[in-house]
Amino acid sequence: MHSHEVLKRPILTEKSNFQADYLSQYTFEVDRRANKHQVKKAVEEIFNVEVVAINVVNIPAKMGRYGRRRVVRIPAWKKAIVTLAPGQRIEIFEGV
Repeated sequence: MHSHEVLKRPILTEKSNFQADYLSQYTFEVDRRANKHQVKKAVEEIFNVEVVAINVVNIPAKMGRYGRRRVVRIPAWKKAIVTLAPGQRIEIFEGV
C-alpha cells in the first residue's frame, strides 16, 4: 500500500488540537487495512518527522439520524494517534 493511501485525512477536534500543542500527538484517519508499521512509515515519509509511538483505534459503525425519521448507517473507520519525538512538529496542524 502506498504511503498516501494509508493516511486519509487529519482529524481536527478540540482534543486533537490539545494533544498536538502539548503532547506532540497527531490524529489521522487511516485506511482500515493499514497496520502500525505502515502508518509509521507513511507519516515519516510524508511529513519528514521521527515517530516514537503509534496507537490505533478501530471505530465501530453507528446508526445516525438526519431529522426525525431518516436513519442512516455511519460506516466503521480506523483512527491512528501518532506520537512524535520531542521537539518535532507537523506544520500542517499549526495555526488551526
